[in-house]
Amino acid sequence: MARIAGVDLPKKKRLEYALTYIYGIGLHTSRKILDATGLDYNKRVFELSEDEAATIAKEIRSSGIAVEGDLRKQVAMDIKALMDLGSYRGLRHRKGLPCRGQKTKTNARTRKGKKKTVGSATK
Repeated sequence: MARIAGVDLPKKKRLEYALTYIYGIGLHTSRKILDATGLDYNKRVFELSEDEAATIAKEIRSSGIAVEGDLRKQVAMDIKALMDLGSYRGLRHRKGLPCRGQKTKTNARTRKGKKKTVGSATK
């Protein structure tokens, strides 16, 4: 099993899709990495040698792409900066509401949490 950037890649997936399991690497970036290393897109993860896995890890580090822990920390710091500024998006983050313009009267249960009923309907 190949372990790159702290992530165990799924054994039977093609390499171009398996690399997308790393947080911060999408399909386009995955293909760029494979082009730079000269590896075949169709190769399966279990067919990778240790040297090839090391080459991929080295390419990710050298290309300056933020992945996994560093990227998660950066995103958290960006959100914290918005909240500290008191911007509209920061306030929405602070209140636990959607901050990209979705309506909240009927939807947004994922972001708002379990429904809280305010009065009693029976008399």
